Amino acid sequence: MEHVEAVVIGGGQSGLAATHGLLRQGVTPVVLEASDRAAGSWPRYYESLTLFSPARYSSLPELPFPGGDPDRYPHRDEVVAYLTAYAARLDADVRTGRRVAAVRRRGEGFEVELGGGGLLATRVAVAASGTFGRPHRPRLPGLDGFTGTVLHAADYRSPGRFAGQRVVVVGAGNSAVQIAAELARTARVTLASRAPVKFAAQRVLGRDLHFWLTRSGLDTAPLGRLVRTPPTQLVIDDGRYRAALAQGTPDRREVFSGFDGAKVIWADGTREVVDTVLLATGYRPDLPYLAGLDGALDDDGHPRHRAGISSTQPGLAFVGLEWQRSLSSNSLRGVGRDASFIARRLAAHLGRR
Repeated sequence: MEHVEAVVIGGGQSGLAATHGLLRQGVTPVVLEASDRAAGSWPRYYESLTLFSPARYSSLPELPFPGGDPDRYPHRDEVVAYLTAYAARLDADVRTGRRVAAVRRRGEGFEVELGGGGLLATRVAVAASGTFGRPHRPRLPGLDGFTGTVLHAADYRSPGRFAGQRVVVVGAGNSAVQIAAELARTARVTLASRAPVKFAAQRVLGRDLHFWLTRSGLDTAPLGRLVRTPPTQLVIDDGRYRAALAQGTPDRREVFSGFDGAKVIWADGTREVVDTVLLATGYRPDLPYLAGLDGALDDDGHPRHRAGISSTQPGLAFVGLEWQRSLSSNSLRGVGRDASFIARRLAAHLGRR
């Protein structure tokens, strides 16, 4: 069994930020990343994805996002390149292709079991596998009997394969609206949601929304422990998506009441043949390796924590959870602050402070 000072599970933006924070505290971690590179879920997102925040507000600690225009909205592939460069700059022990199968208590620390074999013993562990590795598939009535194609947004890459199809996108968040609008250029698309889409202007008084969030302090306000149920997500829009819905490309309807073979049953009772149902219904924390760690997760698989520090397992911390400490906790611009906070706590646990 290999003995290490700290283990960070996940090598995406959360894991890299946690690694930076620990190194700053004099703690040397081993980073375990399941995929073949330290870029998290970003390489698997849909091809047209761009950040909602400008480059100037989209950096991890001590490395500004590169490029000439700090007010542009970086593309998915730019983020992948940035994270890869950040990992190299850290000069940390990042081990790719290492999926964690289980974390168990071992004396005053933990035993980390790897999926392909191997054990690590550590005093502290950081679960930084993010919130985008476990697609949420709601139990919609009759969906199991639908004879068409059912996909999650996690499986969507580009609109080409859907050309000419009848597609229903389920959801009302940013991804749902963006994917539905993109698909509507080549397919007949309905955005199905329980409530109308709520928009937030991307620019206010000539400034990007994130300027005002930062200037007001709202972006970093420690509101996490006050948020029991995440608020309804606002779709950040420069006007194009509101206009697309107004033009019916896509059209928006109340979510269907069920299925009949290849047909969707709409709320008014009408039936319509549909080729594909695409669920843009979000994600849940991806923490199956903590299932055997007594009390670390609640019955729904959510971590029990306070500001990222486990409330049941000394030496265990989390980074990258939605509303972990603030509005920006699971974003590039905010994860570094949370990582610095948990790193200080873990260093104290190790007797470093």
